[in-house]
Order: sequence, then structure tokens, then C-alpha cells
Amino acid sequence: MDTRPIIAVDAMGGDFGPSVVVPGAIEAARLHDLHVLLVGDTPKIEAELDKLDLANVQFDIVHADDVVHMNEKPSDILRRKKNASIQVACRLVKEGAAQSVVSAGHSGATVACGMFIMGRLPGVERPALAALLPTEKNPVVVLDAGANVDCRPYHLFQFGLMGDAFARDLLNYASPRVSLLSIGEEEGKGNSQVKEAYELLKLAQNLNFIGNAEGRDIFTGDVDVVVCDGFVGNVVVKMSEGLASSLVRMLKRVFTSGLLPALGGMLAKGAFKKFATTIDYAEYGGAPLLGLQGLAIVCHGRSNSRAMMNAIKMSGNFVRKSTNTRLAETILANEELTRFSRAI
Repeated sequence: MDTRPIIAVDAMGGDFGPSVVVPGAIEAARLHDLHVLLVGDTPKIEAELDKLDLANVQFDIVHADDVVHMNEKPSDILRRKKNASIQVACRLVKEGAAQSVVSAGHSGATVACGMFIMGRLPGVERPALAALLPTEKNPVVVLDAGANVDCRPYHLFQFGLMGDAFARDLLNYASPRVSLLSIGEEEGKGNSQVKEAYELLKLAQNLNFIGNAEGRDIFTGDVDVVVCDGFVGNVVVKMSEGLASSLVRMLKRVFTSGLLPALGGMLAKGAFKKFATTIDYAEYGGAPLLGLQGLAIVCHGRSNSRAMMNAIKMSGNFVRKSTNTRLAETILANEELTRFSRAI
């Protein structure tokens, strides 16, 4: 019996569609012993497959007639585009034909289809996007990164629980240091939402909650999970991406501003290449939507083949390690606290 994780890949998603998604998916299947379902327009997928070495690769094509465009509303996509590739991919998980979905397409559509087609884990109030960011030491998990703009304190509480489970299984952190993003490190700092969430996180079972973290603490590597609402988290992630890109461009300008800087740049070429790799979002693949019956990974629209491969690899690890089981157990262990906080 084939026990390889089965990953449904939205082959039509992203700025470049099958031209980068299909090679990334095939490479992930080959290198990481996965079975990929390529969902989308069959002729376009086959045209990309014809360019690749398919020896010893487990894959199937699942045809989908329609494609989601970036200007469409998630609610309209759910109602009117039943045969869109992202809807078909999510139904494959719902029906048990796959265990996870990966898409670089319309992020709102991926979140909506994940929630309303695949469904939530028992006890989960709001699924959350978990973004991985580079730090001075090891990657940090930031959640929610954009799935929930308006949150209650108990939503933040559950984000902390889910982030802890994800960091343990996918990043192999033995006891993740969970923090709450605020305007000061001291207890009592922040708005009412953050203050109430702080009290809940202090009481959580088996959670290494270390208190508040400020924005400057995210990249030191001294925290492992940063909890915030989706509005703040999305700003943090996009600002980080923008800053990283600007730093690379500024460094290039410095090292092309004269003969001596150019010589210094040549000597430091290896170090700068390593730096560029460290801050490249392609190294992390995508942001998993935690709290679903299964998993959906939302990738950057500009994802290249390497980013898609890494996202699919992450998806396979999530399935192999039964991370959803740990997630569900963590949520249920703290169910009484969630119920209490919801009532007040």
C-alpha cells in the first residue's frame, strides 16, 4: 500500500501558473517521496510535463475547467466557480483523495475555500495563517498573517496554541517560546484585546508563554512564535518582505558605487549570496493555514519553482508528522479556557 502523502496542487495559481507550479510539484514529488495531484487545465499541465523528466515520480492530473482571477471576491468564487482549480483541490481533501492543498493563487480564495470546503478542526474558532520569517538565529512563526483582520482575545489565544504545535512539529523546536506582539514588553501593555489575550495565554496548558514581544524582538531569534491579529500580522510580514528587498538593492548600489566598493563586493560575494538566500521567501515556501481538516498552504503570487517545491515539501512533512492531530489535542486540552473566555 502506498503511504506517501498526497498533496493537491493548484497548478493554475500564481503569477506564472503551470510554468513554475508544475516543475516545482514534480521536483517535490521526486525529492521528498510525495504523490502530487496537479489540479487545473489538463492540456496546459501536460505541455509543462512534456518538458520534464518524470521517471520515478508519482503524480496524477485532475482536470479543472476554471481559473480564479485576482480581482474576484472570495465569496463570489465560492458561489460561482465550482470548477475553479482551488475549489477542486480543496474538495479533493474534503473527499479524502488528498491530505493537503498548496496554491500560489488568490490568497483570499484559498483561505475561503479551505475554511468552507475543507472545514475547521473541532474546537478551532478561526484558522490562522502562519508565516515563517528569518531571524538572526532560527525562523520565527508569525500568526495570524492575514486570515483574520478582526479578532477577539480568545482567537489570539488559539493562535498561540496552534503556533506552538506547528513550531514543535515542523521546525522541531522542543519548547517553543510563544510571545504576544504588543507595544511594550511589560505585562499590562497594549490594547484591551492584547491584555485579555495575555491573561489567557498565561493560563494555557503546556505552553511556554514568555510574555509580550515588541516589533524589534521579532528578528532577534529570541522568540519562536509571535501572536497577533491578521491585520497587524499581514503588515509585519509585508513590511519585512519589503525591507529585505530594499536592503538587497541598497547593498547592490553601495557595491557598484566605485572601484574599491566593487572590489569589496567581489570579496564578499559568497557572504551576500548566503544573506540573500536567508531572506528569500522561496526558502520557506508559503504560509500554512492552520486549524483546518487537512492543510492549505498559501504561497506568494510571485513564487518560483523552488518556492513551490518547498511549500509542497512542508505540506508533506505536516502530513507525515500528523501535526493536525497535535493541533487538535492542544486545542481540546484548552477547551474550557476558550469556552470561559468566549463567555466574558
